[in-house]
Amino acid sequence: MPDHAKPTMPGLELRALTCRFGATVAVDALDLDIPAGQMLGVIGRSGAGKSTLLRMINRLQQPTAGLIRFGDTEVTALRGKALRDWRTECAMIFQQFHLVPRLDVLTNALIGRLNHRGTLSSLFGLFTEAERAMAIRALDRFGLAETALQRAGTLSGGQQQRVAICRALLQEPRILLADEPIASLDPHNARLVMDALRRVNREDGLTVLCNLHHLDTARAYCDRIVALAAGRIVFDGSARDLTAQRVFEIYGVTEDEFHEQPTLVAA
Repeated sequence: MPDHAKPTMPGLELRALTCRFGATVAVDALDLDIPAGQMLGVIGRSGAGKSTLLRMINRLQQPTAGLIRFGDTEVTALRGKALRDWRTECAMIFQQFHLVPRLDVLTNALIGRLNHRGTLSSLFGLFTEAERAMAIRALDRFGLAETALQRAGTLSGGQQQRVAICRALLQEPRILLADEPIASLDPHNARLVMDALRRVNREDGLTVLCNLHHLDTARAYCDRIVALAAGRIVFDGSARDLTAQRVFEIYGVTEDEFHEQPTLVAA
């Protein structure tokens, strides 16, 4: 995390964004504007297109059609180093933490600096004292400083996900994408991870897009909620507007059924 305040950031603009896998349309001509600094929750049944949407924004998945724009940058046109730089600015965390279990926690966090320096020097642990201090501050911020020299594989799932957040923050991103970040966690650790995401949104002013399966979590943490079904937006509004009745109108099921029947909405 930088010590200085970040400049005012632009918003994210998606226009007619589409992704097809053969005959299957995962995301269908989606239009969405996300103001800078917003914490947006994306909900929907399994197969609704949530993960594909985030992966397209990060360009881990190439859109079939449409436009992604961030300020003056046309993200869908980026190639080579410009694309690598975008993935640094648009950090991503996943349901699976993607840490290196045999490496210590501090080194896992420092991996977030890879695109800011030579890869070879980073792999040999040649990080600067300033970078190490940055990593320690990030770990301490989320109650992890005492684990810095432990192997990452010895941590609980919730701790590992918070290390992944620290690694993402060391990229010094302008957007943070979280793809089902609490899906494999117990309620206590899920709350700690969501608290961490909301904290970086509020304190650092980062735009946060978070795919979530549980509606109550989206209501509790997100400024705005977008619901997807079959790759299309079927709800876009505030948490207070996502009532149980609205969920039933959108998906044709109760909230309990929403969680229990993961194949109800097709991809």
